[in-house]
Amino acid sequence: MDIPALSVAMHQASLAQNVDVALTKKVMDTAKQNADQTLKMIQHPTLGQTIDVKA
Repeated sequence: MDIPALSVAMHQASLAQNVDVALTKKVMDTAKQNADQTLKMIQHPTLGQTIDVKA
């Protein structure tokens, strides 16, 4: 059994997992921000009261 190669492989797997977790957190934060902005836009008091008929 090649201990140094096993150690390197385990370290690379751990690094890949940490990167995946960090990326997932970033995606979740971005999705939450988008959802918050969408809710603010939907709850806007003047939304839908006028129609722009100019073309």
